[in-house]
Amino acid sequence: MDLECVAENAHTTSVIKSPIPPPTLTEPCCVGIDEAGRGPVLGPMVYGIAYCPISKIPELTDLGVNDSKQLKEADRERILAGINDNNDYIGYCVKVLSPNFISNSMLGRENYNLNAMSHDTAISLLQGLLESGINVQDVYVDTVGPADKYQAKLSGIFPTLNITVASKADAKYPICGASSICAKVARDKCIENWANPERDVDISECGSGYPGDPNTKDWLRRNVDPIFGFPQFVRFSWSTAENIMAKDCVKVTWDDEEEEKENIPKINSFFKNIQKESDISRHRFYHEQGLKSKTVL
Repeated sequence: MDLECVAENAHTTSVIKSPIPPPTLTEPCCVGIDEAGRGPVLGPMVYGIAYCPISKIPELTDLGVNDSKQLKEADRERILAGINDNNDYIGYCVKVLSPNFISNSMLGRENYNLNAMSHDTAISLLQGLLESGINVQDVYVDTVGPADKYQAKLSGIFPTLNITVASKADAKYPICGASSICAKVARDKCIENWANPERDVDISECGSGYPGDPNTKDWLRRNVDPIFGFPQFVRFSWSTAENIMAKDCVKVTWDDEEEEKENIPKINSFFKNIQKESDISRHRFYHEQGLKSKTVL
């Protein structure tokens, strides 16, 4: 799995694709979609999509695919090597969403929350398979949010596909387990090979990256700059990071922003009250001739 593009584009997103197996262009295929790294305050979130002919599910199962969280690191890498060795019938694609992209999206003027981001990423990966000519028939997705609503959303976008959205789909459906492993190994390799744009940032002792990990919290406190905040490895939009910045960083007041607010007219100032007929000043000719309005425009 080539991750050079991740190091070069740490501030945005990157996509890594396997070769397209020829049988997937003709035979009916099943597809699995899952993610890795949704919860951590550190590092990227990675979405994976895997696909193969439905007839090859027994062979895929023999590789030992399962929920990546239930497997040891060595087992995940061994299974991914098996997936790569069988690229004559298994294909995959992973999309890496950097911490910087996640933070900028969630802290923008219009809040782009993590659920919407996750849904859009899954949709784009599935759309990419269809545009590549993959003969997709069945799709299995590990849920984000309520499974029934997510399934209805995907079915509305892709009405010709058989879509199943379920909790723990990576443990229930082999092809979804394959996508889980692709995403997890890609995320682990991203962190292992992470190129910090900032100097003197050591992520070797950052812990698991989850907000509740004491080692992660200690690392965050040691690596916050009072002016510039955290390095790009951190998701600024997580409350764990926000609380540390609020406590340890210099408070910034944007005076020009307040001035702009003061000078912005209120929305109701754009609407004028319609004058009543009695308030309208008429020419004396109007009154001398006894004219009266039937309607007021």
